[in-house]
Amino acid sequence: MTAGTRQPSEVLPIARIAVDMALPHLDRPFDYLVPGDLAEAAVPGARVRVRFAGRLLDGFVLDRLPHSDHQGKLGFLERVVSTEPVLAPEVAALARTVADRYAGVLADVLRLAVPPRHAKVESAQPLAPAPTADDTDDAAPVDSDPGWQRYRAGPAFLDAVAQGRPARAVWQALPGDDWAARLAGAAAVAHAADRGALLLVPDARDLVRLVAALTEVLPAEEFTALAADLGPAERYRRFLAVRRGRVRVVVGTRAAAFAPVVRLGLVAMWDDGDDLFTEQRAPYPHAREVLLERSTAQRCALLLGGFARTAEGQLLVESGWAHEISASRAAIRVAAPRISGAGEERAVGADSAAAQARLSPAAFQAARAALEADAPVLVQVPRHGYRPALACERCRRPSRCRHCHGPLAQTGAHRVPACRWCGVGEAHPRCAACGSDQFRSTVTGSRRTAEELGRAFPGVPVTTSAGDGIKDRVQPGSGIVVATPGAEPAVDGGYGTALLLDGYVLLARPDLRAAEETMRRWTAAAALVRPADAGGRVVVGADSGLAVVQALIRWDPAGLASAELDARRELGFPPAVAMAAMDGTEAAVATALDAIDLPDGAEVLGPVPLDDGPHPARADRAGEARAARARALFRAPQSRRRALAAALKAYAASSSARKDSEAVRIQVDPSALG
Repeated sequence: MTAGTRQPSEVLPIARIAVDMALPHLDRPFDYLVPGDLAEAAVPGARVRVRFAGRLLDGFVLDRLPHSDHQGKLGFLERVVSTEPVLAPEVAALARTVADRYAGVLADVLRLAVPPRHAKVESAQPLAPAPTADDTDDAAPVDSDPGWQRYRAGPAFLDAVAQGRPARAVWQALPGDDWAARLAGAAAVAHAADRGALLLVPDARDLVRLVAALTEVLPAEEFTALAADLGPAERYRRFLAVRRGRVRVVVGTRAAAFAPVVRLGLVAMWDDGDDLFTEQRAPYPHAREVLLERSTAQRCALLLGGFARTAEGQLLVESGWAHEISASRAAIRVAAPRISGAGEERAVGADSAAAQARLSPAAFQAARAALEADAPVLVQVPRHGYRPALACERCRRPSRCRHCHGPLAQTGAHRVPACRWCGVGEAHPRCAACGSDQFRSTVTGSRRTAEELGRAFPGVPVTTSAGDGIKDRVQPGSGIVVATPGAEPAVDGGYGTALLLDGYVLLARPDLRAAEETMRRWTAAAALVRPADAGGRVVVGADSGLAVVQALIRWDPAGLASAELDARRELGFPPAVAMAAMDGTEAAVATALDAIDLPDGAEVLGPVPLDDGPHPARADRAGEARAARARALFRAPQSRRRALAAALKAYAASSSARKDSEAVRIQVDPSALG
């Protein structure tokens, strides 16, 4: 049949298509005629091919309609790629919401939500419709996880999950608690009530742990794991199992935030402050915000958990949108190790000259006591490598590469200073300011720390877990484990002591979230230590007078998050306000600022120049200097967040329609502000 003789379908002849185009001014669905021979195949959610502006493009069927509002002539669908309805209606609506929230386009979000098709996998199993809420009756819930009894409002939250109520909570985990078992228990409650559950964790190590916990409470065929590192075939196979309703419980990393779980009853996230939850592709959504939107739209329970608490989580609690799940102070005292900071008057050796040393007398004594008790010692250092940062011994100026101006570090077996950017070694480096050839380490890495501890505790085995050599578990018994933040291995029975060294490196980061991130890293390490009654000790290598150290000593992450949120309200920083960033050349940013119609209450900060530095990887192919770049920030009350995003998206659409040669990058709610 030729295109000229094609006839529209007699039933629902219009298909509303989301065309795969990343152009902001064309970010809307388009109507096409459905030919009679494709009437049964072009179901909502199916992949199709359509002709747009003379090109064949991919798309998804969003809906079938009896008529179109378009007054002009409509084209026909070219073909149906697959009759599999891979795009669920609720996921399509969620993708539209996320795109609008982040001033992005629907096509970019759908690429994150739906994996590429794998025809062989799709045809391996017959298509079966996913069960709906009317297909099954609610099952009786199983007994709640007893571990939740230690938390106030914990059992009440599980009851809400079992009954299908949209309870929302921010969970403050006890030190030493098996967080994976708690999440698995909550998912089991949702599963027993014949509802789905979606659990997100930051990385593959946490995913392995959560999968092991789910194995204890659910049959293996009742849950699946979705992660970005799965191969194309396996990822699509698991995605189809979820979409077809054969699996109701899904665990995964941020790639699973859009998983089409049938009858979703619970969405949960562990450690929502981890940077890995921020998508690195436009429009850069954060998985936490995706779950918040999903909980609202699908009226399902939400749980944000962690040993620490983010300012975003605290805002949800203080606004009343979510409730707090936490343990009593008595329960915290029983579970937490004894924590002390540097500079305490009653600490061992507080009056000695070594009190401010990297390994203070108190830390040395705590480590020795644990080793004598045949318990392992965890030593957390902020950086991996040997000496990852060097400075002039005379003038303290940071050392830089003569070729690309990058930072110098001592790496490799021969400890020759080399540039961390271009890799060129400097056999005889000299300070550009004073000419000195003597350099000192400003940051001591994990390898150098392990070397020093091996000399301080002769005969004690020292293990490192950092960089490419991260370990999941270590054997119990006397030994020292040197690990970077996030790479701390677990040990049966817990560590006897944890030494959190070089706290100034974490706290001195030029980042809005420096204190919050430090607390998150410290609590994660301290949670691996035995309780104080069992001899557990934590010594922090930072001044005990700092607010973050005091919050750790009291094990009060919520108090620190509340103080951080109050400070951000006073200064006008997120999440107290909505903020967006615009990057581009100075000319492009200036043009955009003149053209954007900001909503009432919004203001512009900047623009300010961006000093990208002469990093060789950032140079253009011709080797010419790039045009000067700038950044402008937009700030508005949270009540005007959607209006701010709409204004920025309207400018992006107009710029796209004009085919401006110098585009700007817009990022709503940037994850970190330096």
